Amino acid sequence: MTLLQTYGADLIKAICEHTIYVLISVAIGFSVGLVCGILLSRVPRWLSGIIIPVLSIFQTIPGLVFIGVLFIFWGDIYPTVIVALSVYAMFPVLKNTYTGILGVEERYLEAARGCGMSPFQTLIRVELPLAMPIIIAGLRMAAIYTVSWAVLASMIGLGGLGDFVYRGTSSNNNTLILLGAIPAAVLAILFGVLIDLLQKKVTPRGLWKEAGR
Repeated sequence: MTLLQTYGADLIKAICEHTIYVLISVAIGFSVGLVCGILLSRVPRWLSGIIIPVLSIFQTIPGLVFIGVLFIFWGDIYPTVIVALSVYAMFPVLKNTYTGILGVEERYLEAARGCGMSPFQTLIRVELPLAMPIIIAGLRMAAIYTVSWAVLASMIGLGGLGDFVYRGTSSNNNTLILLGAIPAAVLAILFGVLIDLLQKKVTPRGLWKEAGR
């Protein structure tokens, strides 16, 4: 009870900040990744085979380094965190969108063309619905990863559950570390469950068995 009285208000604030970072960043990352994945699926494969590895270089940059570079140019403002997290959240969605669309069997595309569908109608009505299980898997990965990456916000003084983790490590206080780590783990689980439910809603019924639902 004393622990909650001491840290309760700060913990609730940190959880709210952390959740907002994740929601905004994943929403932006998903939107950008989906559009980029669709565009890459429309270019020649030799070109996408060059572009995707080049883009993946950004994902190999440690989050601390990336957010540190943005901090140098922008300072301790919220867009610094949002942009950094959005960039990292984008890649799983981009790759899965590209892979999912290219994985649609040709017979379905031929059937769509036979029905007189335009390329845009084929994308919306055939390719994206069939690729949706893979796309949502990318979204799930992005959300779970972003929950952990959002801890870096506290490194530039912008709050989140990382405050407790870093305060705990700097003072060798295991209680503070757990106060930051446990809610972050719970958030990751909750986001995973919610996205699993979303996947059931957006996946065509005929694909439920293939998607393992």
